[in-house]
Amino acid sequence: MKAPLILALDTSDIDTAKAWVEATHESVAVYKLGLEFFLNFGHAGVRAIQNVTDADIFLDLKLHDIPHTVAGAAHAISSLKPRFLTIHASGGPAMIKSAVQAVPDIEITAVTILTSLTESDLFQIGFSNNSLESAVALAKMAVENGAKAIVCSPLEVGAIRSAVGVQTTLITPGVRPLADVGKDDQNRTMTPKEAISNGASFVVIGRPITNEWKNGRSAMRSRAAEIATELMDQKK
Repeated sequence: MKAPLILALDTSDIDTAKAWVEATHESVAVYKLGLEFFLNFGHAGVRAIQNVTDADIFLDLKLHDIPHTVAGAAHAISSLKPRFLTIHASGGPAMIKSAVQAVPDIEITAVTILTSLTESDLFQIGFSNNSLESAVALAKMAVENGAKAIVCSPLEVGAIRSAVGVQTTLITPGVRPLADVGKDDQNRTMTPKEAISNGASFVVIGRPITNEWKNGRSAMRSRAAEIATELMDQKK
């Protein structure tokens, strides 16, 4: 059984992405392909990754539009059969339902509040409540309208777990191992072990693992294995 670890393949080079998969496949359960990757490589890029791994794919497109458009976009990637497809929960009930109905065999994954946003950012955008209250409300609404998974900050994962129950998959980006001092562009962070302890189903990690590529394949493999071992120990 692999660790509850999702590796973000945030690169604009397809050969690098495949090399990262080959270096980490023993430790990683799911690979995340984001918007930049998909716009660069499209369906062929996703299939290229699927051809070098039997791990699940998390297609992180964060769809957000009127219900009809989101349904069409979701249907357009249905042949790729990713396990997870992200949409923005703030698109509302009808949009979430339309995505769920368009791809019933894919776990529609609702993004609550981006982990790059601070409390002051939220109020500038127009949210009337703080990040915790807003994220919980968005998660509950998304699950009530068919979302099978939720993306949230690790700081909100405990409250969201209490609100949506044990059946919903909770995915937390914004996690940083203690050894990683910098937060990059994440503002609401926690360690991977803490996130799992608080109720996360999976944690998303990118640069703390992929930055090791500059030190060679074995360094990246070791880093992924180290984090995976910590996560598995926490799950016991």
